[in-house]
Amino acid sequence: MQTHNLGYPRIGSHRELKKASENYWAGNASAQELQQTAYELRLRHWKAQSEAGIELVPVNDFSLYDHVLDTLLTFGAIPERYQPLVGGAQPLDLYFAMARGHQRDGLDLRAMEMTKWFDTNYHYIVPEFHREQQFQLFRPKVLDELAEALQAGIKAKPVLLGPISFLLLGKAKNTDFNTLDLLPRLLPVYAQLLQRIADQGVTWVQLDEPILATDISPEAQIALVQAYNYLRKSVPGLKFLLANYFDCFGEALDTVLSLPVEALHLDLVRCPSQLDDLLEHPALGDQRILSLGVVDGRNVWRNDFAHSLTFLRKAVAKVGEARVWVAPSCSLLHSPIDLSLETKLDQELQQWLAFAQQKLEEVSTLAELASTAEPSRRALARLELNQQAHEARRRSTRIHNPEVKKRLEALKADHFRRQSAFDQRQSAQHKALKLPLFPTTTIGSFPQTPEIRALRANFKKGAISAAEYEAAMEEAIRESITWQEEVGMDVLVHGEFERNDMVEYFGELLEGFAFTQYGWVQSYGSRCVKPPIIYGDVWRSRDLSVRWSSFAQAQTQLPVKGMLTGPVTILQWSFVRDDQPRHQTAFQIACAINDEVKALEVAGIGVIQIDEPAFREGLPLRQKDRPAYLDWAVKAFRLSNSGVSDQTQIHTHMCYSEFNDIIEAIAAMDADVITIETSRSDMELLDAFVDFKYPNEIGPGVYDIHSPRIPSTDEMEALLLKALKFVPARNLWVNPDCGLKTRRWPETKEALIRMIAVAKALREKTAASVAS
Repeated sequence: MQTHNLGYPRIGSHRELKKASENYWAGNASAQELQQTAYELRLRHWKAQSEAGIELVPVNDFSLYDHVLDTLLTFGAIPERYQPLVGGAQPLDLYFAMARGHQRDGLDLRAMEMTKWFDTNYHYIVPEFHREQQFQLFRPKVLDELAEALQAGIKAKPVLLGPISFLLLGKAKNTDFNTLDLLPRLLPVYAQLLQRIADQGVTWVQLDEPILATDISPEAQIALVQAYNYLRKSVPGLKFLLANYFDCFGEALDTVLSLPVEALHLDLVRCPSQLDDLLEHPALGDQRILSLGVVDGRNVWRNDFAHSLTFLRKAVAKVGEARVWVAPSCSLLHSPIDLSLETKLDQELQQWLAFAQQKLEEVSTLAELASTAEPSRRALARLELNQQAHEARRRSTRIHNPEVKKRLEALKADHFRRQSAFDQRQSAQHKALKLPLFPTTTIGSFPQTPEIRALRANFKKGAISAAEYEAAMEEAIRESITWQEEVGMDVLVHGEFERNDMVEYFGELLEGFAFTQYGWVQSYGSRCVKPPIIYGDVWRSRDLSVRWSSFAQAQTQLPVKGMLTGPVTILQWSFVRDDQPRHQTAFQIACAINDEVKALEVAGIGVIQIDEPAFREGLPLRQKDRPAYLDWAVKAFRLSNSGVSDQTQIHTHMCYSEFNDIIEAIAAMDADVITIETSRSDMELLDAFVDFKYPNEIGPGVYDIHSPRIPSTDEMEALLLKALKFVPARNLWVNPDCGLKTRRWPETKEALIRMIAVAKALREKTAASVAS
């Protein structure tokens, strides 16, 4: 029974790619050194997969920044503004300019828009297409990486983003048109690339079409048929594996089964019911291979072999062993790399877990156990250990807290709303805070310098005392408060210097969470996060942020925001227990955050931000599943801040969230102020406000913090003037897109000084206009 993998983490077990990339960006390493690190990682990852028993190893799943950006470069879909860098001496200049922006040598180029990859925390670069878009093979890196793999003796399976997903994940720029109209120009170039892949002697190519996990239109289904008929006729000698993941094929199943592809990949973790749909479908045929994604590529829990084997054996009984492949549910990009590195994780919890490398071993073991041949002793021993681990987890006493469960059972309607309507709260808050028109603030974090990181690391290692650590943190906070006052910021932040990550930090202080040393996952580019593992009931046994917020507020007469992460985001950005519904875990977290909100209020903090950047990310991919999610997600946020007084101003923040289609749910969260990412999309998100009048206050971000470039005051002012077409002046805030943790102080200070100047100028213009 064939085994294969859809994709492997790129960053390296010790984040080697992150470090090499950031050294290159800082000018401390050459392009050759960066590419050498990338090559060594690819080679290491291919060999690791082969040694784990994977027979077809993915190639071209590696990326220096993002695989969708790679696809743009492969097919030459380069926006016009980057043309000055095309053909330059350093090819990486163009690549990273598209990803991060470029401000050098007289060129000032904005980065391309970035948004979430379906319902994950991975961010992809959004393709920009125009009506006259042309395609060509520009930089088809897949060919170079395939040659590397073949030379290393790897049985390679090249991976490409399919043409329909590529076009539908992009946006039409300048004029309104359907990006699928570009398909006739794109397909000949796809076919050219596929033929060059076939010429290298490989048998299989994996074409990812994750757009099939969404509610695609009949028009898109027609395009899908046209595309794959064209590619099959153009490249008859190559076998196609069509991969969909994150949900079922849904209403497109009949269309998919009509395609001339030799194999279909099914995500049986997210949609277990589709196996029966396929096995009983008359169009399945007697040759088509089924790749069964039975090992969860997005969570860290050990696979339940007994459960997975029911799927595999059912498929084998129906279509035969030769037509069943075993795989993870999706790319392992979303999983940490290697559990064996976690030497500090307690043994009980460790036996419940599997990271990317262990998941591949699970794939190979399941293939052996499901085969009609006699399994090896090793496979049988792994089966026995698997059964023991699942039984131990079911019996564990560390998972459940009866008091937490009682609290959830006692929740009533009043626990999910503020005391008064927004109009009353707004009046009370304006009197209490006395803020000017267009108040300025930041999202929360300030640059995490090497010195700050070293300070935290030394404290964690015991190299410095708690008193030394706290004194240094107080000094950093005091300096940031003083600087914000000097430049004229209206609502201050303490800077979050004590925090490693906005979810990990709170998870370390809450009960029911566990943490890894090397469980890093890529979020975007070189940005990696280490998601906590929620293994049991969650509750708050101590203060989470009161210490530092209170200290910051004591340094100034201006309001300082208390900074918390919201329940939905903590849920989404953690590896969540799979033994109870997700909404129950979200409500447990919300209750814990509510306790902290009330403690901050008692401590004199009058502005409290509860960040929910992952709210949109958790939205199910299909419309029919969304109302249930939105209902409990809104309730979880409201539960987190109910019970505070009217004059306590509750903020929330969302970034890289396409939420035009859920704007009513965003309003239902009833935050007093919401700050959102809008600068990369040129305030495009505010189009939702044309038909829906958002009732509360809002701060659409005026500059992109994920790029090192510093926007001009004219650029920021233009964005604010655009926002004023949708948002009343009395409700408009001025702020960056997101937290400033990843930036450096010089660019941060200059950008914020310009931002504040724009807000002040706009106040003067508005006052003059009113006076006249």
